Amino acid sequence: MWISPEEVLLANALWVSERANPFFILQRRKGHGKGGGITGLLVGTLDVVLDSSARVAPYRILHQTGDSQIYWSIACGSSRKEITEHWEWLEANLLQTLSIFDNEEDITTFVRGKIQGIIAEENKSKQQAEDEDSGKFREAELKMRKLFGMPDEEKLVNYYSCSYWKGRVPRQGWVYLSVNHLCFYSFLLGKEVTLVVQWTDVTQLEKNATLLFPESIRVSTRDTEHFFSMFLNINDTFKLMEQLANIAMRQLLDNEGFAADRSLPKPCKTLKNVSALKRDLDARAKNERYRAMFRLTQDERLDGHTDCTLWTPFAKMHVIGQMFVSNNYICFASREEDLCHLIIPLREVSIVEKADSSSVLPSPLSISTKNKMTFLFANLKDRDFLVQRISDFLQRTPDRVWSEGKEPSDSPSPTFPFPSSSPASGEGFPGRHYSTTLPTATQGLLSLFHKDEPEDLGPKATKEKMKEESWNIHFFEFGRGVCMYRTSKTRELVLNGIPENLRGELWLLFSGAQNEMAAHPGYYGELVEQAMGRCTLATEEIERDLHRSMPEHHAFQNEMGIAALRRVLTAYACRNPGIGYCQAMNIVTSVLLLYCTEEQAFWLLVALCERMLPDYYNTRVVGALVDQGVFEELTRECLPLLYEHMQELGVISTISLSWFLTLFLSVMPFDSAVLLVDCFFYEGIKVIFQVSLAVLHANMDQLLACNDEGEAMTILGRYLDNVVNKQTVSPPIPHLHALLTSGDEPPPEIDVFELIKASYEKFGSLRADVIEQMRFKQRLKVIQSLEDTAKRSVVRAIMTDSAFSIEELEELYVLFKAKHIMSCYWGASTSVVERHDPSLPYLEQYRIDMGQFGQLFGALGPWGCGMHTPALATRLFRLLDHNKDGLINFKEFVTGLSGMYHGDMTEKLKLLYKLHLPPALCPEEAESALEATQFFTDDNSPQDSPFLSDVDFLLQEVTSGEGEKTAEPADALGNGNPEDKKEEKVKDYKYYLRMWAKEKEPKKETIKDVPRMNQEQFIELCKTLYNMFSEDPLEQELYHAIATVASLLLRIGEVGKRFTNNGAKKPDPHAASCPAPEPPQPDGEEPAQEESPGQAQVCRALAEAQLDIPLPDEEAKDDTSVSSYSMVSAGSLQCEDIADDTVLIGCSDQRRGSTLDGDWSITFEQILASLLTEPPLVDYFEKKQDIRGRMAACKAQRAVERQVSSSSEHELSLLSG
Repeated sequence: MWISPEEVLLANALWVSERANPFFILQRRKGHGKGGGITGLLVGTLDVVLDSSARVAPYRILHQTGDSQIYWSIACGSSRKEITEHWEWLEANLLQTLSIFDNEEDITTFVRGKIQGIIAEENKSKQQAEDEDSGKFREAELKMRKLFGMPDEEKLVNYYSCSYWKGRVPRQGWVYLSVNHLCFYSFLLGKEVTLVVQWTDVTQLEKNATLLFPESIRVSTRDTEHFFSMFLNINDTFKLMEQLANIAMRQLLDNEGFAADRSLPKPCKTLKNVSALKRDLDARAKNERYRAMFRLTQDERLDGHTDCTLWTPFAKMHVIGQMFVSNNYICFASREEDLCHLIIPLREVSIVEKADSSSVLPSPLSISTKNKMTFLFANLKDRDFLVQRISDFLQRTPDRVWSEGKEPSDSPSPTFPFPSSSPASGEGFPGRHYSTTLPTATQGLLSLFHKDEPEDLGPKATKEKMKEESWNIHFFEFGRGVCMYRTSKTRELVLNGIPENLRGELWLLFSGAQNEMAAHPGYYGELVEQAMGRCTLATEEIERDLHRSMPEHHAFQNEMGIAALRRVLTAYACRNPGIGYCQAMNIVTSVLLLYCTEEQAFWLLVALCERMLPDYYNTRVVGALVDQGVFEELTRECLPLLYEHMQELGVISTISLSWFLTLFLSVMPFDSAVLLVDCFFYEGIKVIFQVSLAVLHANMDQLLACNDEGEAMTILGRYLDNVVNKQTVSPPIPHLHALLTSGDEPPPEIDVFELIKASYEKFGSLRADVIEQMRFKQRLKVIQSLEDTAKRSVVRAIMTDSAFSIEELEELYVLFKAKHIMSCYWGASTSVVERHDPSLPYLEQYRIDMGQFGQLFGALGPWGCGMHTPALATRLFRLLDHNKDGLINFKEFVTGLSGMYHGDMTEKLKLLYKLHLPPALCPEEAESALEATQFFTDDNSPQDSPFLSDVDFLLQEVTSGEGEKTAEPADALGNGNPEDKKEEKVKDYKYYLRMWAKEKEPKKETIKDVPRMNQEQFIELCKTLYNMFSEDPLEQELYHAIATVASLLLRIGEVGKRFTNNGAKKPDPHAASCPAPEPPQPDGEEPAQEESPGQAQVCRALAEAQLDIPLPDEEAKDDTSVSSYSMVSAGSLQCEDIADDTVLIGCSDQRRGSTLDGDWSITFEQILASLLTEPPLVDYFEKKQDIRGRMAACKAQRAVERQVSSSSEHELSLLSG
C-alpha cells in the first residue's frame, strides 16, 4: 500500500535491492523469501521483538534522486504481487514526467505530493473511526489481520508486548486484543508461535503471581490454559481483557454483538497507539462505575470529572472529593467513603454562577435548585470550562416543559419504543386499564388498608413516631428529595429501620427510581394500556402466580391488590421482553406495592431488574447464579471450615438462590425481611451477602454437626423463620414457611436488628468494587456452565432422531454455534434478533443463514462436488428450511447431514433426488439444466424449438398449498392432508400432537410418495452426479456407469411419455411431425432458445470422460428401458405400442423441432432400479463415511489459514514442493 513518505537514512541495512531505475528502488527484507539463512532468522526475530512493520510488509519502494543521500519510503507490500503493481504504476505514470524536471528537489517534492494525494484519495472512503486512529495503530491492526487471517470486520482494541509461556519456555512477542479474539504472535530464531483464542471460549481469567509464572495472566478455556507475563502494565492489560471477556459473555447470554459508540467526542489530538475502540471501552468502564456509584439510569453518560471541595452546611466544613458531570446530573463523592454523597439532577437546577474567588475559597461555583437549596463547590481547576459544559447540558434539559406538567418534546423510553405521554394518566377516558382515579395510583396498599383502623398509641407506635421525627430532623438538616446530602448519618437511620410512612419515598430516592420516573412522566400509564389484553407466555405465567404472591397478607386477598400487581408485572413484561416475567418477581413486586403507588412500584421494579440485580430475572436467572458463586467464594474466605463441610453436603447452592432472588422475603417473616430491603436499597447487594454470611456464622456449630443436606436445610429454615422485628407496628402476618417448619420446641427468637448489626460488625468490610470483581470471575464460570448444559440438552433431545454418536453431535453443535456467533460480530444478512429466540427450546435457538450453511456443508458434507458444491449446499438449505425464513436451526442441520452420512442407499438417493425438485431446485437452475439435454443424445444439430419446463407449474402448485410453511418436503409438493390444515386453527394439545406426528412422517414415507421428476430436473441431477464423482479414485468407472444409467433413464422417460399419450388417445402415425399443443406458461415467461454456458460446460466435461453412447447398442438399450419401465411402474407396456408409435430418444431426428418434452417424467423408483444395475454406483452410495475427520479439519481450518498467512514465501514453497 502507499504510505506517507518518510526519510530513510540507511537504505541497504537489512534490505536487499531487487529492482532500480533513476528515481525508485524496490527492496526486499533480508530473510524473507528464499535462502534467508542465519541472517534471515536474526532479522525476523528483531522485527517481531521491536514490533517492526517489515514482518508484515517485507517489500518496499524507496524514492531517491541521483546526488541525494536521503531516501524516501513511499510504498510497502505484504506480497511480491502487491509491490509489483505499485512499481509498474510508478514506471507507467511517473517516470516520463520526472525526466522533464531539472531540479532534483522539485522531483522529490513532486513525488511526495503525488503519493500524499493518492493516500488522501484512498482515505476518503474509509470510516471516520479509522481516521481517528493513529498511523502506528492502523499499521498494527493490518499486521494482526495479516498474521491471523482476520477479516476487515475484526477490530483491534490494543496490543501489548509480553511473553507467552509455551511449556516452561517463555516466547517473547506481541498479544493482540481484538473485539472477539485474543491473539499472540512470536518469531524467535525461526520458531514461530501463533495463538488465537475466542473470547467466547474463555472460562477463566485470572491475574496471579507464582514462582513459575511471576505476575502473569492466566487465560483458561475448556481445553487448555495459557499464561502470559512480562507486561509493561499488567493492570491495564488485565482490565481490558476483563472488559472484552464480559462483552463476549453478554454476547453468549443475549446474543448482542459489540457496537462501537459513534457519539464519543473526538480527542483534541490523535493519541499514539490508542484506538478509538480503546477510548470507547475506557469510557464505558467509567460510565458503569459512575452509574453504579450514584444509582443512575443506563443511558447516563459521564462527560467528565474533576477534583474539588464541597461546603457542607451540616458539618460547617469543606469536604474534599470529586465532582462528576453527565448529560443529566451533577454528582459529588467525598474522598473519604460515606462522608458525603450528593446528586443534583439538572432538571432541578435553577442558577449556576461563578462566585468571587479568594485565598480562602479559590474558584468557587454556586449551584441553586428549585427547592431553594444552594451548593457551593470550590477549588475547581478549570471553572470556566466546567460552567460552559453545565450550561450546554442545561440548555438541552427540557425542565420547563416537565415542570408545567406537559408532555416532553423528546422523552422516549430507554429500552421500550412506546412514546411517553401525560394523558396516559387516563382521567376522563372510560375503558382504560389504568387511571389516576384508581386508589392504588395515589397510595400504597398498606395505607389503603390501614386508613380506617384506630390510631395505635402503644409503645411500638411511639417508637415509630420517634423514627419519623428522626427522619424529619434529618430532612431539615440535610435536605429532602433527590438533592439530599447522603452521609454516614443517613446510613445509621436506614439501619435502624425506615418508618412505614416514608418507606416508599426513600426506596425511590436511594434506588434511583425517582429520577427515572421523573424523566418519563406518563410512561407507565401508556405502557399499561399497550400491555393489557395481550396474551403471551409471560402473561399466562403472571396470571398463574398472582394468587401465590403473599397470599397471607390481606392486601392481596382482594381484587384491588391482585389487579394492581397484574398491571405492574404485565407492564414490565411488555417493557422488557428479554426478561418478561420470572418467578420471584411477583413476591418482590407485591412488597413494593404495599408501600408505593403503582407507578412507583413499576419504576422500583425497573431499578431492581435492570440495575441493582442485573440478570437476576432473565430466563436462566444468570445473575442469581453468579451471586450464588460469589457467596460460595466469600464463604470460603470468611468461614473456611464451614465452607468445606457445606460443600460436601451441597447446601450453599441450594439455599442461597432463594435468598438472593427474593431478598429473603420468601424465607423470613415479612416484617423482618422488609428491613433488609431497606438496607438493600441504600447499600446494594453487599448487604444481602453480609446478612447471608451472618446467618451461616450464627449457625456454624449446628451446621458442622450435620450429616446430610436435609438436616442443614432444616436448621437454616427454622433459624430464619424466627428472625423477628419487635418494633413493627403492623399486625402480625402468619409466615407460611414457618408454619411448615415449626417443631415441637420453637427455637429462640432472633432480633432482626441484632442480625443486621452483627453482619456489619463481622462482615462490614465487604466492598462493592470487590464484589463486582468476584462477579466477573463467576460470570465466566456460570455462563460457560450454562452453555455446556445447553449443549447436553440439545444432544439428548436430538440423539434419538439422529444416527450420529453423542460425541459427534456435541462437536457438530460446537461448530454450528460457532458459525452463529460469528454472524453476530462479523455481519450477516439477517439481524441477531431473527437468528436467536431465547423462548424456543435450546436446539432451535441458534440459527444460521444460507451462506454459513454453505461453509459448513463444504467442510462437513460427504458429497463434494467441486465448483458445484455451493449450488448443492444452496439446494439442501432450501430443502431443510421448512418455514422459508432463510434460516435453519441445529435440528434441521443435523437432519440433513444424518441422511448423507448414515442413511442407506435408498435414503441417500432419495435425498439427492429431492435436491433436484422444488423447493430445493429453483426455476432458474432447471432452465439452465434443460439446455444441457442434447449431450445425452446423438443429435448435435441446432434445435428449432425449445423444451418447456414444468418447474413453474410445480412451484405454482406448491404456493397454492396452505401447509407449505410447516409441512415436510413431500407435503410441500401438494401431498398434505387438507383436513389437518383446517384443524390447525385450533391451538390445542391435539394440534401439537399432530404436528409432532407430522415430524415423524418422513420416516414412514415410501418411495412411491416421492413426486415425479421432469427432464430439466433430471439433467440437473446428472450434472450433480458427474461433479460428485470427479475426485473419486474410481471416477472413470463411475462416469461410465452414470452415462449408461442416464441414457437408460432418458429412454424410459421417453417411453413413458409416449405410452401416456397412447393411453389418452390413439395417435396418428403421421402426426409425429405436427407440433404438439403447448402447455400453458406463466405470464412473461418465454422458453429458452439459446445455448447456455451450462450446456456447453456439461457437454465438454462429459465428452472428455468419453461417455457418448454408441449407436449399435441402442436396440439393446431400448429393450432394457422397456423391461425396466415394466418392472418399476404400476402398468405394463404392450410391445405393439412401442413398435408402432414410440420414437425413442436418440433414434430419430424428428423428435425435436416438432414435439415438446413437457410431458417427459420419471419416478424415483425408476432411478433407483436403474442405479442398482451398476455396481460402481451401488458401492459409491453404500460406502460408509466418517464425519470425525471432517470435523477435526473444520476446527483446524482457521488455524491452518492463519499459519499459511503468516508463513514466508520460502516456507510455502517448501510445503508445496
